Amino acid sequence: MTDAQERLATYRAKRDFAVTAEPSGVAGPAPAGSSRFVVQRHRARRLHYDLRLEMAGVLVSWAVPRGPTLDPKARQLAVHVEDHPVEYFDFEGVIPKGEYGGGDVIVWDWGTWSHAKPGDPLKAIEKGDLHFDLQGQKLAGRFVLVRRDRDSSGKEQWLLLHKNDDSAVPGWDPEDHPRSVKTGLTNDQVAAAPEALWRSDLPAAEASIAIGGTTRPAWEPPSEEELAALDGLGGKGGLWHLQGRELKLTNLDKVLFPAGAGGRPGRPAQVDGRPVTKREVIRYYACVAPWMLPYLYDRPLNLNRFPNGVDKPGFWHKEVPSHAPDWLQQWHNVEADPGETTCYAVVDSVPALAWMANYGGLELHAWTSRIPEVHQPTWALIDIDPGTTTSFDDILVLARLYRTALEHLGVVGMPKVTGKRGVQIWVPIEPRYSFADTRGWVEKVSRAVGHTVPELVSWEWHKTRREGLARLDYTQNAINKTLVAPFSPRPAAGAPVSVPIRWDELDDPDLRPDRWTIRTVLDRLAGAGDPLAPLIGRHQALPKL
Repeated sequence: MTDAQERLATYRAKRDFAVTAEPSGVAGPAPAGSSRFVVQRHRARRLHYDLRLEMAGVLVSWAVPRGPTLDPKARQLAVHVEDHPVEYFDFEGVIPKGEYGGGDVIVWDWGTWSHAKPGDPLKAIEKGDLHFDLQGQKLAGRFVLVRRDRDSSGKEQWLLLHKNDDSAVPGWDPEDHPRSVKTGLTNDQVAAAPEALWRSDLPAAEASIAIGGTTRPAWEPPSEEELAALDGLGGKGGLWHLQGRELKLTNLDKVLFPAGAGGRPGRPAQVDGRPVTKREVIRYYACVAPWMLPYLYDRPLNLNRFPNGVDKPGFWHKEVPSHAPDWLQQWHNVEADPGETTCYAVVDSVPALAWMANYGGLELHAWTSRIPEVHQPTWALIDIDPGTTTSFDDILVLARLYRTALEHLGVVGMPKVTGKRGVQIWVPIEPRYSFADTRGWVEKVSRAVGHTVPELVSWEWHKTRREGLARLDYTQNAINKTLVAPFSPRPAAGAPVSVPIRWDELDDPDLRPDRWTIRTVLDRLAGAGDPLAPLIGRHQALPKL
């Protein structure tokens, strides 16, 4: 038995893993050198916050009744509890009543930690004096845990305090920041509709069980051998074998995006001066597919095609061409009027996405409804459409107002930079609303936001009548009207990409709507993930307004 397994003996002894959704710790320790921390807001018999530091292959844990704080004057009780398995790091859900710790749990904060003094942090814990630095989304700076004594049950009682450093904030209260950093949900929302449970009696790869939502397939990225084969094709193209499919690729060295222009004044873009070729676009779509396909695989697709590059005129294309491979999934619109598109592509695989890139479908727009129930949207869309005089700072003001409005209404959504000039907000909904319902609801919220800053907003339909102001567009909530899909490139120099972001990133001084490109967004995904992904398929009621 490993040291980590021995440390988890007390944790396992208290739980029946055939009943509780908590992980059992059977998967083994995290990779060497890992230094993550997590704080989970846990409503069990009493509300408390669980502070967990990853070390020695486990999560060393303290229960903090009043929560960790940035207030340097606060001295918070912290009860040293049993170590937890590293799989518990991102657990968010409900522990059944009757089980140890029964209640609801959210991921209140997470990030990295480091020992602030020389030596082994485990020995510092044994001595009862641990100094450590946190870098999270809510917590930051120098913290200290000091052991005091034991309570009547024998558990060690510690004090948790924050040093008076640059990260200290007098009066800072964790209860003023109640939402999960993982999903944006509150404990009430998780308790009312948990999306997943962890089955500890199953292998780790199969243990996440969807509840009350739609179980999605998963996709693997192309192998190194497949990417090497793509890189080895000549400039004219050739046959590429990708995940069991044969793709005929053409004109791989054709330039589709000129080199980036360098960003905006004061906010330079990450530009390497090289144009983007068709080969690179195909490679990008194949590599980003595991992140992008959840937004595409069960929806009709509208394409904005630029077969000769984005510096030449593009055009919208919806009908599946006759030369499309027979393995490309298609949806036939039996309600189409004469002259309308009858056969749409449904991109549901890595080869299908790569085929679209070769076809010149550089910008992808998926419907907000799924097949076959195309009259029932699963997203309510908010589009902050900038005018000619709208600055990005103006866009951020409007986006923050939407954030406040949604928080007030108890509605979960997530922002997305467009890759051009704007910001959109995607709100997951129960698949029982009509497009008229979502359009009306978004209009009411948008009118309230617009009335708060009327100097920034015009309600005119035509851009020429808006006097350069932004429009809060709710009309995209209609069948066959779309917004650009997450991670789709946009037709602009440098190949910028539309990217979901966290709400707190609206306050990042380095944020730009075109901050990420097809050359940089995969690194972001590897480090930060996709904050919108947990909301896919979430059944959420829209409150009456």
